[in-house]
Amino acid sequence: MGQQKKLKTLTQILKDKASVLAASLSIKRHVSSLQINVLRATTHTLSSPPSDSKITAVLSTNQTRACINSLMDRLHKTKSATVAMKCLFTLHNIVFKGPFTLKDQLSSYPSYGGHNFLNLSNFKDHSDFESTQLSSWVRWYATVLEQILTVSRILGYYLHSNSTKKDSLILGFSNADLLYKIEALVVFVEQISFVPESLHLQKNELVYEVVRMVGEDYRNVQSEILLRLEELGQRMETEDKFLDVGELNELLSYLRRLEESKEKLVLLFVNRRKNNGFWELIKEIKMKGLKKKEEIERKWITVVVNSNAVELTRSTNPFLEPGQCCPILPLSFATVR
Repeated sequence: MGQQKKLKTLTQILKDKASVLAASLSIKRHVSSLQINVLRATTHTLSSPPSDSKITAVLSTNQTRACINSLMDRLHKTKSATVAMKCLFTLHNIVFKGPFTLKDQLSSYPSYGGHNFLNLSNFKDHSDFESTQLSSWVRWYATVLEQILTVSRILGYYLHSNSTKKDSLILGFSNADLLYKIEALVVFVEQISFVPESLHLQKNELVYEVVRMVGEDYRNVQSEILLRLEELGQRMETEDKFLDVGELNELLSYLRRLEESKEKLVLLFVNRRKNNGFWELIKEIKMKGLKKKEEIERKWITVVVNSNAVELTRSTNPFLEPGQCCPILPLSFATVR
């Protein structure tokens, strides 16, 4: 077994060197330089993630379209889980700290991004047991990256942007807008929680670094959710931006989905992204929402039959004063001929 692993490692090293050599012989020197940087950042060596210098070499290119195309070409042609993981890691770095032009090119690939645009939902590398396990991480990581871009598109800015106008923007959103964005953020959190069962692979330096970066995204998503929950919590106490029962039910369903994801998230991030304040606010808003929903439902039509068989209705009719009753004539059950 050890001999086979050594042979595989040697084969992979030779394959990487051959790819770099082939790229260096390209007539188009600028394309050659870009391809070499991509190849060096996405080698077959599983022991470690691409170094900062290799990531920087890819991010510093002025050929944004060629860069994204080269990474995507490498990602979709490889059958190696390690190479696929490193391609995704490099793409993640583009989203995390790349220049806006490079991010913009990635978010519009191939036409407008979207569900499964990375096309890795069926990726499998059965070359050995470790690669088979790593394949599930590739599929998970690809979906997480897709969701990052989807969330950024829905929010109108990238998760890692340092916009100081977020608070003022949220104040102008309708309840429907806030709930729509919360749903997208909740879907992202759920996707993270669908992490593969092979959590022991975090001992691998590459997987560990991937989880660390996803943890940063998760932290930013928590902040985005908190901003919107705090605003909705305040609106529950006001009359001008009142949440109706339908909106409260929608909000409560999102909060339940978040709570259902908590256990897996704790296992994935251990204590790195525990953030008790986040979960305490979710619990607080959930209780406030349930209380508000009960208050509204208690005001709904209540039929009282008095001794004269006259039905009185307590209603949320805006034309009635609080506690005022509206008489309704008794129903006639005469047979219609």
